[in-house]
Amino acid sequence: MTNFSGRSILITGGAGAIGVATAEAFLRLGAKVALVDISQDALDAKKADLSPLGEVIAIQANVTDEADVARYVAETVSAFGTIDVFFNNAGIEGKVAAIVDTPIENLDSVLAVNVRGAFLGLKHVLPIMTKRGSGSIINTSSVSGLSGTPNLSPYVTSKHALVGLMKVAALEAAPSNVRVNSVHPSPVNTRMMRSLEAGFNPDDAEGAQAAFAKAIPLGRYGEAADIANLVVFLGSDESAFITGAQYRVDGGMGAL
Repeated sequence: MTNFSGRSILITGGAGAIGVATAEAFLRLGAKVALVDISQDALDAKKADLSPLGEVIAIQANVTDEADVARYVAETVSAFGTIDVFFNNAGIEGKVAAIVDTPIENLDSVLAVNVRGAFLGLKHVLPIMTKRGSGSIINTSSVSGLSGTPNLSPYVTSKHALVGLMKVAALEAAPSNVRVNSVHPSPVNTRMMRSLEAGFNPDDAEGAQAAFAKAIPLGRYGEAADIANLVVFLGSDESAFITGAQYRVDGGMGAL
């Protein structure tokens, strides 16, 4: 895999399991990493864990606030000089409910983080990369961005929206040699799935987990490192001719 020595990686949702696993993977390959998350306490803890591996900065920000987004981009550039890879990863799951029972506030909050947050990240990172004439951006979507899941309409809607956003960004950035792709994980063994398991079956969350795992041909949830490995590839020189693509990392769910 590419040596990322001297390269700058920006990760939103940086205190979550997938963000941390991806940061660790990049750091082990020599990169410098900026972690962005809304929780300062979580950021401080993750920075302490990761710092022995390399240079890490932590930036508290709300990805739905444009001033905060502009600030986290500016602070990353100030610290590292540029941004080589942007993992546009921040997201929330919302509540489990049928469309007719979903409060509009649930829809608004999910779209704000998952769509508005990703859009603002692109808006402020793309000029850095296009001016330099290189860069790789990876949006975190989901298998739910490629198919439907009953009782999860705000999340599914947001993850489908990220596919369209990725395609537009890829076309706009291609003349500047900047690549934009999306990753589409199956259920991953993280806090988000604990929340969804409890939402789908409050009386038997473990049963919900077993049912979700059974629907994956490989018979298990993904791990955060499985997603990180794909993101590192898409950020590397080995993927230099890949843009505008949707990459499943789903244990075979796309074959069903």
